[in-house]
Amino acid sequence: MSLPKPPVTRQLLHTRRIECCGYHREDGLWDIEAYLIDTKSYSFPNKFRDSIQAGEPLHALGLRLTLDDNLLIHEATAIIDASPFAVCPEITPRFALLKGLQIATGWNRKVKNLLGDIKGCTHLVELLAPLATTAYQTIYGATKEKREQEMAEHPDKKPALLDSCHALDCNGVVVKTFFPRFYTGATDKYQD
Repeated sequence: MSLPKPPVTRQLLHTRRIECCGYHREDGLWDIEAYLIDTKSYSFPNKFRDSIQAGEPLHALGLRLTLDDNLLIHEATAIIDASPFAVCPEITPRFALLKGLQIATGWNRKVKNLLGDIKGCTHLVELLAPLATTAYQTIYGATKEKREQEMAEHPDKKPALLDSCHALDCNGVVVKTFFPRFYTGATDKYQD
């Protein structure tokens, strides 16, 4: 996949890599992990680390959430292996406060209230959005039979996934094809 060629010559200065992985544990729970690494293409001085060399991580941090099938968090662990300030790793224990929360509607708001601003690390908090999506993608795919059984038992219950994005608009072709019971067919798709 690639974007169109840029119209002018340019120089790479900063790279942020985010990787998210989902694992099914032998105890039936799920581990969802996210990692963030920031690097620069140049070296620069740093008061707490003397200097940060080109290609050396400015930030290297990660999160692991242990979840059940209902996206309820049983455990949360955060690490900061590289940061520009010596105090950054001190905040990681606060991410254990995620235990007991459920990834659901309002997730980003809950996270911001709990760990936003000085109550957390900006970069770890940023990781929680793609981590939540990865959790959903991991667990949703692996629990298809269970979902199908629940839909058969409760056929009038609208799946939470519907109306969550453009493709899953209840007015659209995807819902019409895969969830015809919930297809509305309204013509005014975008009401501002």
